[in-house]
Parts: sequence; C-alpha cells; structure tokens
Amino acid sequence: MEIQNLNQTLKKIKEENYAILHININNLEWAKFVLLATKEANLDIILGASPSAIKYMGGYKTVVNLVNGLIQDLEIKTNVILHLDHGNYNDCINAINAGFKSIMYDGSKEDFETNILNAKKIVNIAKKLDITVEAEAGRIGLDISKNKSLDIQKTNIEDAKKLANTGIDLLAVAIGNIHGQYESNWKGLDFELLDKLNQEIKIPLVLHGASGIKEDDIKKAIRLGIKKINFNTELQIANAKALNDFLKNNNFLENKNYNPRILYANSNQAIYKCTLDLLNKYGKKN
Repeated sequence: MEIQNLNQTLKKIKEENYAILHININNLEWAKFVLLATKEANLDIILGASPSAIKYMGGYKTVVNLVNGLIQDLEIKTNVILHLDHGNYNDCINAINAGFKSIMYDGSKEDFETNILNAKKIVNIAKKLDITVEAEAGRIGLDISKNKSLDIQKTNIEDAKKLANTGIDLLAVAIGNIHGQYESNWKGLDFELLDKLNQEIKIPLVLHGASGIKEDDIKKAIRLGIKKINFNTELQIANAKALNDFLKNNNFLENKNYNPRILYANSNQAIYKCTLDLLNKYGKKN
C-alpha cells in the first residue's frame, strides 16, 4: 500500500451517511500514532499537511516519503490519503510534483475571479494525474484569541456553484466554523445555509475547524452533506497537555527520562487516543 487519492473513499461515503476524517500531522510521531489509531479502527484516513507543517518536517518530498514508509512499515491496509491543507497555487504545484494524491487549493484570500481561474488551472493539471482537488468557498474564520475579528465570510451559494463547476471534487464551506478554539460568544454552525448548499452543490462538502464543536452538531452536519471533517486543534491540545503533565510530574533529569522516546510517550498516546475516539465517533456509519 501507498498513499491514495480520495476518489475511491468519496464514492463509498457518498452512498452512506458518514464522513472521512482529516487529521493534520506535524511530525513523525503525529503521523505514526494517527496511523496506528487508523489501523485499530480499520478505517480510511486523511493525513492533512499544511505548507507550514511541510516546511517544518523538511519539505514536500520528505513528507511523501515519510507517510509512504509508515504505511508499509506499520502494515496499514486501509486507504491513507496524504492531503495538502490550505495551499496557494504554488503550494499545490509543489505538492503535485512531490507525489501528493490529494490537494486543497485555498484561494479565499484572492479576489473571486482569481480564485476561479487558479482552481481551473489546478483541476486541469490534477485530473490528468488522478489527484483529488478541494477548494474553499467563502472564508473560514481564524482563532478569535489571535485575532480581533473572527473574519468569517460565509459561503455565498452562487459563488459556491461557480467554484464547484470548475471540476473540483470537494468544497470547503464557511458556515460559521473557525480554525482554532471556539469562544463562549461563538454563534454556532449555520445549518440552514449548510442545508441549502447541500441541495445546490452536487459534490461532497467539507467542514474545517471541527475541534470543539459539539458531537451532535457535527453529526447533524454530516446528515446535511458534510463528507470530510478536519481536526487539528483538538489533537494539538491533547498533545500539549500530555507533555506538560509528564514534565510536571516527573523529574526527568534526575530520573534520566530525557530520552525522547520516554519524553514523548504520553503525548504520543494522547494523539493515538484522541484520533481513535474521533474515528469511532464520526469515521463510520452510525
């Protein structure tokens, strides 16, 4: 087995009422323990890698080789999709050239005409190579703790139709969701808009920023057309808490627990448990 595109899995989930999980990875440990959870659950998985995470890990080709190597060495039998998350035009080209089989073109910072034009160009290249393409309609909000405004621009239905008509395979929608942690003043998901988008758009819809959204709301979103769910912050918090707890409760210098395999053991298990829990909740028909 090696990394796959998303097409086969999309065909399967279209026929049933469930979604595939996208988990962002940040290093070797992240990728390894997400895959081990996937193996335990016996489900397909998307490993998302943002341009900044790819740079941190060494580069596009390094990430492709890392994931392919883990799939083989861990004997993963289900589909693993390595997916570029929120890439600009050049990021998408770099990912394609390195061997990614699934990419997200994020043109939300461009004017709409440029967004459409670039999406068409990327689709034209990707389809010849059997690569899955996701794009974003509207602008998904950013973490309010880092920004004075959530900067959410909800998806316009007519714009979404035009973007879907470029030939993309999935459409990320902005329905009140944000990246990062949700604050007490968050107004929730706009299910009315999601329902309308699902009726008008004939391709699978994507929910970014799922960390922190209530389980019932995510399951309702799945019923209303969401077929790919992105998680990142939830795992980052679980990882940080586990590492912090270990450092607080262990005199790692005196006990000689500074070996990274010991130092990161708790946080690795936190990533594994968090991923497995999410897969069991949302990654299969229920």
